[in-house]
Amino acid sequence: MTPTIDAALARAGWRKSSRSGDEGACVEVAVIPGTVAVRDSKDPAGPALLFPPAAWSAFAGAPPRR
Repeated sequence: MTPTIDAALARAGWRKSSRSGDEGACVEVAVIPGTVAVRDSKDPAGPALLFPPAAWSAFAGAPPRR
């Protein structure tokens, strides 16, 4: 990641799903300009996956697979 992205991720308002339990196996999501970032809640200093907003919306809105 670039220093600009790293700084934006450090300042981002990370959110965890309200459906997450206390088991610790959660992801957190943050929106930074033009990007949706996803990280492991157990490793906030670790890497983040970056998605274009349209790709994240398609993923988040997709019906569950059975």
